[in-house]
Amino acid sequence: MTTWQRSLTAAGVREAQLRNDYAHARRLVSRFRRSSYLAARLLLPPSVLPHVVAATAVMHHGDNLLDTGPKPQRIAAWASWEQRVRKALETGVADDPLIRTLLHTVAAHPQLRGAVEEYLSTAGAELEFSGFVSEADYQAYVDAYSLPGFMLIAVLLCPEDVDGRYRATCRTLIDGSQRLDFVNDLAEDLAEGRPGIPAQTLARFSVTEADLVAGHEPPGMRPLVEHEVSAARTALEAARDLPTQVSAPGRALLNAFVEIELLTADAALARGAALLHGSASPPLLDTLRVLRNARRTARNARR
Repeated sequence: MTTWQRSLTAAGVREAQLRNDYAHARRLVSRFRRSSYLAARLLLPPSVLPHVVAATAVMHHGDNLLDTGPKPQRIAAWASWEQRVRKALETGVADDPLIRTLLHTVAAHPQLRGAVEEYLSTAGAELEFSGFVSEADYQAYVDAYSLPGFMLIAVLLCPEDVDGRYRATCRTLIDGSQRLDFVNDLAEDLAEGRPGIPAQTLARFSVTEADLVAGHEPPGMRPLVEHEVSAARTALEAARDLPTQVSAPGRALLNAFVEIELLTADAALARGAALLHGSASPPLLDTLRVLRNARRTARNARR
């Protein structure tokens, strides 16, 4: 029996078709979020891993529907998916493997149901995203899209009752992570016509979207990157308290996530204006060190 098969058994996934469904979710996550999957496999206990994989797969599939193709196609695809998930939650029956894994995980972790319903109600905000005018627009996006998506995973790592402090710290974390993504992925977002740095923030540094699309590096570009990375770091460092708010199985994973995001922030800051030409990645050896230390912590917690 493989490690994954043992994890399925530990998570209460015993029926053959359902085990195949979870394997489908695992393939999806490992293909498109391989580093996240490897970290989860290293750091989560077997009884939790399949459920986190299932929730991540549902979130990733939703992201694909919301982001892929012309807007009318995206609207129709998301509406169909949302309807199917809602119907499955009501009836307990589904004909889609990802939705079947979701139903089983919701049954095992009832607190996930509210997070799924919130995500379904707010994720359509991504369909309207074409960039931000103001910081307030960005913060509204975090509330409507980034945070509900993150809570699909976060509720599986916390005690059954998600209190206000935990949700607030999750929001702080995802604010820092999302802001970091937007500055680090600036080149990709510009190519798609959807920069994630608000227009008013660009203007404060005398930077225009037209300059950035043209590949120019205006004098304000470096200070702009420093400003955005500094704001992201402030939020990420404030979220270092989050691992202490979850049950033992989730602490190592959340701690590693925060530390790797901080390493990414350092790499983005070092890259500076060159982010116009591609994203920065955290140093491999430092990332491995974080994972090694987190793995040691996770093992000690299970003893």
